[in-house]
Amino acid sequence: MRLNVYLQKAGIGSRREAERMVAEGRVTVNGTIALPTTPVEDGDAVTVNGKPVAPETKPLPRLFVLNKPVDVLVTHRDHKGRKTIFDLPAMNPPLWPASNPRVMNVGRLDVNSEGLLLLSSDGPLAQAMMNPDTALARVYRVRVRGALKPEQIEALARGVTIDGVSYRGAEFVEEYGKSGRSNSWYRCVLTEGKNREIRKLMEYFGCVVNRLIRVQYGPFTLDELAIGAIREVPPQKVKSFLDYLASKNIQF
Repeated sequence: MRLNVYLQKAGIGSRREAERMVAEGRVTVNGTIALPTTPVEDGDAVTVNGKPVAPETKPLPRLFVLNKPVDVLVTHRDHKGRKTIFDLPAMNPPLWPASNPRVMNVGRLDVNSEGLLLLSSDGPLAQAMMNPDTALARVYRVRVRGALKPEQIEALARGVTIDGVSYRGAEFVEEYGKSGRSNSWYRCVLTEGKNREIRKLMEYFGCVVNRLIRVQYGPFTLDELAIGAIREVPPQKVKSFLDYLASKNIQF
């Protein structure tokens, strides 16, 4: 196994961070300072800063739920100087203590969308959660100008192809009592989450999305979390989720 992959699996950080540690001479394999090309085999002893590390001793990943506001980008920095999720007060001291880990977003919400955004301290876990093969349900409340016909809802459930791009079946259920003369509310469930998927699906059937709120991602829900606020997922729920992934033979 490549050394940077081994260190990532051991929870040391991203592969790039692992490569930096190796370049700084902070990593040894079997007592010898490692090089970027040093392989790791079963039974090898690996240390970082003198401490043994291994995938089986990897600390429990940490997950956080952020209620993303509109007009905020999901990125670490924007070259145009626009506001990102990492500029939110909840992501900065004292609300985001220095002791908290660096995190990466699990998927995205576009600048005009809002609601639940998961943040993970573990890059491979985040990638596994985004993988379409994992098929975690993403649940949204969607307000559109216009209304879907019953046959269009049935077509969405079967899956459609738009401009050569195939979209998996998506569940759309109207929220009765919420819709008005010009706008309709739907509860939507996706298991893939392609770029701007809901907006493209609605445009294909003549509707325009004017509000999009994600309320659930896999087993993690938004609940009553305030806009712009963040909360950590309890360790026991993280452990249960990892057990679920293991039961599905999902590796990360």
